[in-house]
Formats: sequence, structure tokens, C-alpha cells
Amino acid sequence: MSDLTNPGILRIARVNGEEALADPIDLAERVRALRKARGWTLEQAAQAAGLARSTLSKIENGQMSPTYDGLKKLAEGLSISVPQLFTPPRATAAGGRMTHTPSGKGEAHVTTTYEHELLAGALTRKSMLPYRARIRARSFDDFDGWVRHDGEEFLFVLTGQIRLYTEFYSPIDMKRGDSAYYDGSMGHNVISLSPEDATILWVTSLDG
Repeated sequence: MSDLTNPGILRIARVNGEEALADPIDLAERVRALRKARGWTLEQAAQAAGLARSTLSKIENGQMSPTYDGLKKLAEGLSISVPQLFTPPRATAAGGRMTHTPSGKGEAHVTTTYEHELLAGALTRKSMLPYRARIRARSFDDFDGWVRHDGEEFLFVLTGQIRLYTEFYSPIDMKRGDSAYYDGSMGHNVISLSPEDATILWVTSLDG
């Protein structure tokens, strides 16, 4: 059985269905990277994990191999599981996808309540769906029930004033510069409170 307390533990990977030794994980480097990714000092990370600062420093410098209890404390302090301590971040090639949508050139989708302009339409397989919307609705009764969809949604008011209705919360009146983030599966509708149609930026996640 592998020694989980060894800073240079070897991982077992599966290649074409067969087990093979993968590159060793440097626990000291992994813990240091996780801490720095959170912007924590040694003191902050040690406090979160319930460890002495000197102990964490020794772990990060490869001068000490933590016990399993120590590993559990580290994982809990970093809000990850113990196996994730030994799982390096996925190595991905630098992405180079990009698209540009000039003002007013997005694909238009008009309904009785909203006038949508889809942005970044040239990119396929996106993780987010950004669009600008002109809010035509003036009353909740303008809608045929709640709007619901998969994923999460971010809303940012560009012009005018709106009222955001959500299924589980009281309505919120919002003005230019205000924003909201919510689950798309929760019923939601937006109306304009301005004499003119308000406009908002919506960004919806597409990964469910």
C-alpha cells in the first residue's frame, strides 16, 4: 500500500484501461499552490486548518510529512477532499478563442416582453451565453408564468430601472449599475420601471 504521508507520493493512473504509474505528486508544492491560489498567508491557512504556523511551514517546505489526521485538517481547511490534495490541477493548453460583437450587431430575438441581442454568437460550444436585453414588459402580468431554465444567471442593469421578480424572494427594484446573480431554475421575470425601456446585460451559464 502506498504511503499517503510521503510528500512525493506516486499516483496510479489508468491508461487504456490498465494501471500505470503516473508522475509523483509533490505534496509540499501542492499545498503551497492551493494556499496561494486562495490568497492566504501561512498564518491564515494554518488557522483555517487548525495547525500551527510552524507545522504548515514545514509541510510546505518538505520538512515534514503530515499524518493522515493532518491531511484531513489540511483538506478541510482548504475546503477540498483528501484525494484532491494529491490531484494536480488539470493541465490545459492556453486557449485562444475570441470573438468581437460590435454594438447593435448581435443576433436579435424579439418577444412580447424582452428584446434580446445575443452576443458572441460566432463562438460555438460556449460555457456562457451573454446577451443584452431591452425590457419591454411593464407588469408581471405581461408574462405567461415564470421563466425558468438550467444553469445560473448574472444580471447587470445598463440603463433605466427594473424590478426583478423571483420565485422565492421579494421583488427587488434595481437601477443602473446594480446587479444580481441567481439560479436560473428558480422562476424569474424582469419588468421596466422606467418610462423608457430599461436595458440589461444577462449572462447565463450553459453547463447546467
